[in-house]
Amino acid sequence: MPLPKVEKIWMNGKFVNWDDAKIHVLSHVIHYGTSWFEGIRCYNTKKGSAVFRLREHLRRLYDSVKIYRAEIPYTLDELMQAVIETIKVNKLKACYIRPIVFRGYYELGVNPLNCPIDVVIAVWEWGKYLGEEAIKNGVDVKVSSWRRPAPDTLPMMAKVGANYMNSQLIRMEAVVDGYAEGIALDYHGFVSEGSGENVFIVKDGVIYTPFISTGILPGITRMSVIQIAKDLGFEVREALIPREMLYIADEIFMTGTATEITPVVSVDRIKIGCGKPGEVTKAIQGAFFDIVENGNDKYGWLTWVE
Repeated sequence: MPLPKVEKIWMNGKFVNWDDAKIHVLSHVIHYGTSWFEGIRCYNTKKGSAVFRLREHLRRLYDSVKIYRAEIPYTLDELMQAVIETIKVNKLKACYIRPIVFRGYYELGVNPLNCPIDVVIAVWEWGKYLGEEAIKNGVDVKVSSWRRPAPDTLPMMAKVGANYMNSQLIRMEAVVDGYAEGIALDYHGFVSEGSGENVFIVKDGVIYTPFISTGILPGITRMSVIQIAKDLGFEVREALIPREMLYIADEIFMTGTATEITPVVSVDRIKIGCGKPGEVTKAIQGAFFDIVENGNDKYGWLTWVE
């Protein structure tokens, strides 16, 4: 379904009408994938509207841009304020937030250095990425035939548009084969991540998640879940996870801004645990949603929209 329109989009420091937020067809980004972006959520908590980990998301955006020898022409604080103002001007209580930085229109060629850096912030209403039922009842996933790139090919720590061509292949294959999502292996055959989610495995009371070096995006929700899990008393280990460990896990869940915390109940049609969300997953879900839905923010992770 099409994106639900809002009134304004922030483009290079100015608000423009949704239908007027356009770029030239010969912009560098269209031809070479030179864009960097974030996915962020604003929640309508019981204490008011608040953005989840806004500063951390935007800091990662600046890191992504830096890796590709570019520079955002605004300070982090200026961009934070622009996000808040974009939410307010569109009168939204809850929304998905998409800041995107890209190489714009000037010249074409593989060398991008002469092209301008454009910055855009859009917001819109968006529900659960895999559906409401996915959060509650879990999803069926498959191990993808597509792997994450080797570490010396594309920098996977950068959230760059070009990397999501790989993600699209993973997701399309899963959907066509009747699964909600795919899990990719890394270059060496170890578990990496989903098309847009980090992966956690629970085995014998210990929570495992792949190393950053397995081609995963350093997820903001991933980082949050590690902190929550430790505070709940669980042991969390970053590890190299072989494919077969997925099949014998007691629980599996995936994390991300869009997916939040989604349980996995089967992998390659093999039932995980008892085939429904486990107690560890539900405990972490409970603590996470207490923050973003009830506004009980003991970590200082929420930026309030006044």
